[in-house]
Amino acid sequence: MQDLMKFAPYLLMFVVLYFFMIRPQQKRAKNEKEFESSLKVGDKIITKSGFHGKIVELAETSAVIETMSGKLKIERSAISMEMSAASVKKA
Repeated sequence: MQDLMKFAPYLLMFVVLYFFMIRPQQKRAKNEKEFESSLKVGDKIITKSGFHGKIVELAETSAVIETMSGKLKIERSAISMEMSAASVKKA
């Protein structure tokens, strides 16, 4: 019984760490994957580096976006889910 009580704080610490850090991070990664796979031609997006554009082509892992200065080829993972969603809400 005393041995179990020695490990209780560590177990409690792991449970807290899991529910406040690991689980939300996994949920966010899952949401970002779903967002990337739901992109379609014509969607207006904002990249993580701040470029605004409209998707004109989609490939498996990349996208071509049209900006005011021309077309850019970017990785799908470079598209910001939060900023793109906020941009759509404003418009």
